[in-house]
Amino acid sequence: MSDVNPIIDHARALTRRAFFGQSALGVGAAALGSLFTSESSPQDPGGNGLPGLPHHAPKAKRVIYLLQNGAPSHVDLFDWKPKLREMHGIQIPDEIVGGRRFSTMTGGQKARPVLSEITKFARHGESGATVSDFLPKTAEIADKLCFIKSMHTTQVNHAPAITYFLTGDERPGRPSMGSWLSYGLGRETDNLPTFVAMTSLDKEESCGQIFYDYYWGSGFLPSVYQGVKFRGAGDPVLYLTDPPGIGRKTRRGMLDDLAALNRERAREVGDPEIDTRIAQYEMAYRMQTSVPELTDFSDEPKHVLEMYGPDVMRKGSFAYNCLVARRLAERGTRFIQLMHAGWDQHRNLNTQLKIQCTDTDAPSAALVKDLEQRGLLDDTIVIWGGEFGRTPFVQGKLGASNQGRDHHPYVFTIWMAGGGIKPGITYGESDEFGFNVGNDPVHVHDFQATLLHLLGIDHERLTYRFQGRRYRLTDVHGNVVKPILA
Repeated sequence: MSDVNPIIDHARALTRRAFFGQSALGVGAAALGSLFTSESSPQDPGGNGLPGLPHHAPKAKRVIYLLQNGAPSHVDLFDWKPKLREMHGIQIPDEIVGGRRFSTMTGGQKARPVLSEITKFARHGESGATVSDFLPKTAEIADKLCFIKSMHTTQVNHAPAITYFLTGDERPGRPSMGSWLSYGLGRETDNLPTFVAMTSLDKEESCGQIFYDYYWGSGFLPSVYQGVKFRGAGDPVLYLTDPPGIGRKTRRGMLDDLAALNRERAREVGDPEIDTRIAQYEMAYRMQTSVPELTDFSDEPKHVLEMYGPDVMRKGSFAYNCLVARRLAERGTRFIQLMHAGWDQHRNLNTQLKIQCTDTDAPSAALVKDLEQRGLLDDTIVIWGGEFGRTPFVQGKLGASNQGRDHHPYVFTIWMAGGGIKPGITYGESDEFGFNVGNDPVHVHDFQATLLHLLGIDHERLTYRFQGRRYRLTDVHGNVVKPILA
């Protein structure tokens, strides 16, 4: 009996269809890789950014986005409306509602009595900004902030609305803002990721929202540009410590050999994701040193820790993440995305709103002050806001212990600070009910265009070719909101 040769046997058994299918896959991957390299992606994955960027002199180098998942109630926190108190308990006029769409929780609710603010408002600073007494630390820095009170969106549910803010489209699959910036501007540091995401929950875990990976995903961009998710427990990233018996020299040798194999494979098939793999292995190696130092707060002065509040040493808390964000910013990370869930007060407005404010107020204000004290605020943009606001009318029974407010995309408030933003101003306003935009509307794409402009990017020119067309963060929309620029 002749010797068995599985390779020859496999070749003999290979059908014509299978042969061309496999060949097409290899040729197709190589062709796709060459297209990516020639048309869209920089030669150094995740490195120095695209040629010709920035398009103009930037005001800012980095962004810290404090995204408050679940939607803070603008009419209870920032947008004081005496009309709500005047009409408390009275059905909101039909001409104001105008057939607007709400979530399924109030979509069929016939009675929509006006609910006045459950907080107390006062004017603060030379700017006279109205801020709720639930946010005393934010009120202290009112003159450093730009309040946009005419934000509006088209999405009425959480995940699509968050996705819209982060990627410019309500459907998953597009690159997030941090990925666009990593792709366009490149990295400032070799020792930490360009784009980092961190998440936190209210202690009561009252809303149960999910943090989807695509919130910090790279979409159709090469995956080297996706955000690195820092965990809220244990090591921020896995495998920071080498296994027993493996030293740094051994690890370095293993990575060098692995990189050589990957480069050989990349030459064979032209897959740009292999370059991503090489770059990510190298970043992981460097992070074994940089991340433990990053999260060691022993060099932080006591007064700084106290400024962030009592939760600052609790891993995974919003306060802890805010301090890590400042430390990332001063070490060169370009986009830092903090997401804090718990603002979804459908049935617990009377209790949970206060808790959310207590957990987030001091850390948010401390971050702005800390950046300013270190000379970083001038070139760092800080953003605070949710994916939409909440209804001026009540959800549930007025006056009940479980009353709340529904989702409200038609007008809401965010604030921005630093990085070329004009401080101590309020831009835009809602109508007397806080229901619709009164003047100077700011759409999600306007917000994104303005952010890119401050970073030196013309939002119409930062594009990526995918499936036969050029995509951009702002799709085919967006105008820079020039009155808020310093």
